[in-house]
Amino acid sequence: MAHPDQSAKVQDILALARQYRDAAITLGEGVSKHNHIPRRLLALHSIELYLYALLLAKGVDHETIRGFPHDFGERTRRASEAGLVLRKRTAAHLATLSASREYLVIRYGPVPTAKLSQINRVMATLDELSQKVRKMLAAASGSKSATGCILRAEDTIFGSGSNE
Repeated sequence: MAHPDQSAKVQDILALARQYRDAAITLGEGVSKHNHIPRRLLALHSIELYLYALLLAKGVDHETIRGFPHDFGERTRRASEAGLVLRKRTAAHLATLSASREYLVIRYGPVPTAKLSQINRVMATLDELSQKVRKMLAAASGSKSATGCILRAEDTIFGSGSNE
């Protein structure tokens, strides 16, 4: 039996990453709890999907990517080898997320017992990663590809959000 994402294309995964990112942002509006678990889970899943889309676009197959189960550190290392340049603090945070197994801690534990990274740090990591991955994929795709059209349409609808 094939894995559900076996036929997913880069633009499909990128669109899904954007939906999770938007949901994390929306869920955070007006929330007083600084470590709101559902928001954190949405943000971390979005991060994972942005890395997945980039690796897939760079020729890494689905099966290999799935071999890094929630390992943000390995996905980031591979993405960096493929040309992704992140700020040192962001790359370090992604490595910390892997080392602390934060994704698994919040996904399966109703009350996380491990020390979690600050939610504003998670959102900043997501923001930088989403901007840079989309920029990389847009540059690589050229103006006539479907991915490039989706990226430009997202930026028109949602704003580029670029702080660079």
